[in-house]
Amino acid sequence: MHNQLSLNTKNQKQMKIPTFNTKKELFKFLYENKTKLIAQKKSVIKEADGFGYNVMTHPEELSEEALKFLNDTIETDDVNQFKVTAIINTTNIMDSHNDVHLPGIWTQTVKENKFMMHVQEHKSNQFDKIISDGNDLKPFIKYYTWKELGFSWEGKTQALVFNSIVKRDRNNYMFNQYAKGHVKNHSVGMRYVKLELAINNEDYKEEYAVWEKYIEKIINKEYAESKGYFWAVKEAKAIEGSAVPLGSNYVTPTYQITDSKNEIKDESQTEKSPKDALQEISALDYLKQLNNRI
Repeated sequence: MHNQLSLNTKNQKQMKIPTFNTKKELFKFLYENKTKLIAQKKSVIKEADGFGYNVMTHPEELSEEALKFLNDTIETDDVNQFKVTAIINTTNIMDSHNDVHLPGIWTQTVKENKFMMHVQEHKSNQFDKIISDGNDLKPFIKYYTWKELGFSWEGKTQALVFNSIVKRDRNNYMFNQYAKGHVKNHSVGMRYVKLELAINNEDYKEEYAVWEKYIEKIINKEYAESKGYFWAVKEAKAIEGSAVPLGSNYVTPTYQITDSKNEIKDESQTEKSPKDALQEISALDYLKQLNNRI
């Protein structure tokens, strides 16, 4: 097994990471450096990375009905704004950062952060990359079935959702990208607050207990099992939600585009009819697409 541990530490000096030939070596490194690794993860803003696998890059795996849903468009000749319901993040799935976001992760931040932004590709420091904010944006938390989000898995996920008024004169480029059905993925710009290390090895009592507690709740648990570890993220601060070409978590679609009204309603308690299900993506296929990242 040839593994390279990689960390998203933008603009920051990284730990010197060795190459591992066995999982035993990897687990020993994780255990001995857990405190440093957690501190390093907390010190940076987590964003989408270039290695994230996206189901939309493999259209041959999708049904004709699913492709029709994914390519829905909106006529904009006489429209200058519309409302997008965007799935910014979902829980109980292992992403390409080897994180598993747990239900409740966004509860505190949605209550406290009144200045969240909907932006293009995590460019929250550029005015022309902002899609919406302020009164044009309503973040909320809602449970969806995986099937409602386009996947054939059973069960539910807790999602961080944006109801966003997308205006032509605010970000014309993203107005057209959404209108043409091109935005298939989203990503949350966040800071870690509470996380734990899970290792599938009984020699590490505390880390193995975390593994046992959460492994059966992970929808792509085969991927977690192939890695042998994950980071269980219990709380994080969301700074912004982005439209991205590829997300670290691939179950983050544009859920709905509708005519906008003057006031955005919180739809966290409403029910929606399921979308046509996409064919389930194999966790092992997902693993292959991650360029052997750890």
